[in-house]
Amino acid sequence: MDYQNRAGSKFGGGGVASASATNADRRERLRKLALETIDLDKDPYIFKNHVGSFECRLCLTVHQNDGSYLAHTQGRKHQTNLARRAAREAQLGKDRDQNLSGLSQVQIKKNVVKIGRPGYKITKTRDPLTRQLGLLFQLQYPEISQDVEPKVRFMSAFEQKVEEPDKQFQYLLVAAEPYETCAFKLQAREIDRSEGKYWTWFDGDSKEFWVQVTFKTEREERYSGVPGLAPRR
Repeated sequence: MDYQNRAGSKFGGGGVASASATNADRRERLRKLALETIDLDKDPYIFKNHVGSFECRLCLTVHQNDGSYLAHTQGRKHQTNLARRAAREAQLGKDRDQNLSGLSQVQIKKNVVKIGRPGYKITKTRDPLTRQLGLLFQLQYPEISQDVEPKVRFMSAFEQKVEEPDKQFQYLLVAAEPYETCAFKLQAREIDRSEGKYWTWFDGDSKEFWVQVTFKTEREERYSGVPGLAPRR
């Protein structure tokens, strides 16, 4: 900045610069610095509008010339927005990578030719201590696919696609490829899922699948979840 040849100052004395002169000199220095590091042709945020002004698409600001825009790119506002944009893009890229990795782990459903229903045997059971009623299912899967174990789930009557479902019954579903899914019609009573009451086991040698289902007693169903009553062990 020329501190000597300024109006109102003595030659060689270097008068005090005004605020406007200081700002003009700062903008000029920032413009020169930006020209050394920024190529406007490769700047994705600069836009020249129909009146010849320059706009910053990142900060939504308008500048009269390229020098003003370059000075703006070196300011705090533009640099902060650049950091925010970079952090957001990094997070989006991380989420996208996680989604892709999750998709790669999804097993593609194959069209498996069903070979019919497995053989099964049902035995009624009763707990000698609690007198709870139950059922023991034994299903044979001699042609079950390798590394496949049968899956079990309970289906209520309201999950069926019928107009008038019978709420007095529920269904036990057992699925294992390449066999068809078996459905057993049970009473709509609450299942006792405590240890030793409900369990499944697959014998890989004999290809036999066991399911033990025990129903809660009427008293347990009636007072289940009542405050003040200790849970049964």
